[in-house]
Amino acid sequence: MEETNTFRTTSEYEGKRLDQFLSEQYEEHSRSFLKKLIDDGSVWVNGKNTKAGYKLREDDEITIRLPELEETDVIAQDIPFDVVYEDPHLLVVNKPKAMVVHPGHGNPSGTLVNALLHQVKDLSGINGVKRPGIVHRIDKDTSGLLLVAKNDEAHRGLAAQLKKHEIRRTYLALVEGVVTEDGGRIDAPIGRDPKNRIKMAVTDRNSKKAVTHFTVKRRYAKHTLIEANLETGRTHQIRVHMAYIGHPLVGDTVYGRKKQALTQEGQMLHAYRLAFTHPIKKEDLSFQIPLPVYFVKVLRKLARR
Repeated sequence: MEETNTFRTTSEYEGKRLDQFLSEQYEEHSRSFLKKLIDDGSVWVNGKNTKAGYKLREDDEITIRLPELEETDVIAQDIPFDVVYEDPHLLVVNKPKAMVVHPGHGNPSGTLVNALLHQVKDLSGINGVKRPGIVHRIDKDTSGLLLVAKNDEAHRGLAAQLKKHEIRRTYLALVEGVVTEDGGRIDAPIGRDPKNRIKMAVTDRNSKKAVTHFTVKRRYAKHTLIEANLETGRTHQIRVHMAYIGHPLVGDTVYGRKKQALTQEGQMLHAYRLAFTHPIKKEDLSFQIPLPVYFVKVLRKLARR
């Protein structure tokens, strides 16, 4: 069924774009989905339709009508994946490297969503027909733990925790160069790269606050294994932040070196730990998985040098 919500802006949102404001209120929806609602006339500011780029003022009244979800046209596919935890409300899965999370341009099939539809009877519908059950994402070439909601109540609870930064996501990453500090905090806003719209960048233009904490786990001759904790969850956050401080991820040809000597399989990034409060049972849950084979092989190669 349709859902209608109304917000009233405060001074902190003065000058912010309408689509950016809505994406902060609905992190479970993509910005393109919300922009389409604006373009289709399902969003009103002070009773009138406006454009996605409208700059908000203090005390603006924003009303949004979320449409009833359509039946998904995404096909179910028998693709194996590891289920780390499952109950009637949610799953924690171990996404393999090279698997896209949900269908999109250029990836209509072979995704985690295609696999979920085959293996799981019910998935939440909050995130739209192309992304049923998907609470958060990790990149195609990032492996590791991912939360999936089976119903809308669980999805809303998990999305609320995500928005409040209460879901603790920890990654292991192999970066270029020797990191001399034992750890650190990177606080640098991330938005679309003004020079290349398919990339993200540290920028003050149309960006969001982004904070990454990291700890050195092991140093090699010319590389460093780090543990990274996300305080926020921006697109490509760890990749962008580590490149920003001069230590791009090994294997990352987008933000790091174009020619890679150690691996040709994408960035060395693995989501190995996940902790959150169960949205229905209110129990604290924590999961940890070992490094995958591809990651271990590279580390063994470095240890022999």
